[in-house]
Amino acid sequence: MDFFDPTYIAFFSRWLHVLSGVMWIGLLWYFNFVQIPSMPNIPDDQKPAISKVIAPKALFWFRWAALATIITGLTTAHLNGYLLNALTLGIIEGSQKDTAIGIGMWLGIIMAYNVWMIIWPNQKIVLGIVSANNDEKPLAARKAMLFSRTNTALSIPMLYAMVSAQNLY
Repeated sequence: MDFFDPTYIAFFSRWLHVLSGVMWIGLLWYFNFVQIPSMPNIPDDQKPAISKVIAPKALFWFRWAALATIITGLTTAHLNGYLLNALTLGIIEGSQKDTAIGIGMWLGIIMAYNVWMIIWPNQKIVLGIVSANNDEKPLAARKAMLFSRTNTALSIPMLYAMVSAQNLY
């Protein structure tokens, strides 16, 4: 087996894409379906364990998995020759498969933008990594939560588009 064969490299890139995507979306769903709804039930004296220990580590893996997913996804599309057709949603000279994967790619790019440019900067305020006054913290927490929920909603059609592109066309 030649590990430098283009087919093997494309397979490895797709494998890394799926692996990082599972981590990213898994953590996204953990935050939105487990951690956020559970916070009101956690005694106040135990909440610092979440904000000082668990959340910073989970957010580290969350944001880097988002970036890894985007990089490996774009790399996979390039290695398989459909990057331009997918990014243009198949309008120029693509197929239905290019449109489907392109929709998934654009939703993923939007979601990654939300992670790095909106959720993470606001979470740094909430966690005290960046100094802010006490009036700013609840606003930052709400904004981070709303964009995290937006990403959760976008993850459903994104996953559908990605899987359908591989299985329907």
